[in-house]
Amino acid sequence: MSNSLLPVGQLSPGHDLGGYIKAVNSIAVLSAEEERDLAFRLHNEGDLEAARRLVLSHLRFVVHIARSYSGYGLPQADLIQEGNVGLMKAVKRFDPHQGVRLVSFAVHWIKAEIHEFVLRNWRIVKIATTKAQRKLFFNLRSAKKRLAWLNNDEVDAIAADLDVKPEVVRDMEGRLSSFDAGFDASPSDDEDSVYQSPAQYLDDADSDPATQLEYTDYEQNSTHLLMGALEGLDERSRDILQRRWLSEDKATLHDLADVYGVSAERIRQLEKNAMKKLREKMGDSLAA
Repeated sequence: MSNSLLPVGQLSPGHDLGGYIKAVNSIAVLSAEEERDLAFRLHNEGDLEAARRLVLSHLRFVVHIARSYSGYGLPQADLIQEGNVGLMKAVKRFDPHQGVRLVSFAVHWIKAEIHEFVLRNWRIVKIATTKAQRKLFFNLRSAKKRLAWLNNDEVDAIAADLDVKPEVVRDMEGRLSSFDAGFDASPSDDEDSVYQSPAQYLDDADSDPATQLEYTDYEQNSTHLLMGALEGLDERSRDILQRRWLSEDKATLHDLADVYGVSAERIRQLEKNAMKKLREKMGDSLAA
């Protein structure tokens, strides 16, 4: 399958990963001369077709890199997609005057995007935020060959190799060995396990009897004031407010305009005046 015939829109690893890998492996690898010619066309002329061919011819390389991150438990298709983003950034920034192959330049950008994706999604709570922590995270994952905790000699050796203090290695090892705990209980938890979830240990502000009594009293008093204020309005104004705001099936301005034989704008003015009188009456009652 030639590069020119391959539909770029169908190159998505998320739909059919096996088919995607087969498709990108069928794309011919560019020779050094072809790559240099395309790179100069992109760099000097902004040729988008040249950029497209450069990207397509290196997609297999992204798959190869993404496979090395399969131990993080993240979908392979997502890792490839993020690597593709890095590849496109590399193609955009590639300078053919430097005399190096695109693959040597692109590896940094591909890995950088995959690293960011892993750190964003491997845990809900971020375990590596600084540049030094991120470097230690990936290096320690590679250096740790077994599931057991590192002994002192192993910690010292890794610390010396990565040029960090042993306590920094211990701290990152603890983060790697931790796990995410759900705030709420899982639907599959039994009755005993439900009470162990963090959500069960928070105080409910609404559970205080004094607060509940105060809230109920406020609601009843507000309702009483509202009903009293409504009784002080003329019949038409009261009917407009009740139909517009206090009924389950609320009427529109045009509905009420038809009822009273006036314009919708007139109903809006009556409603506005009625609301003003209502607020004044309720304010006077509260002040008293």
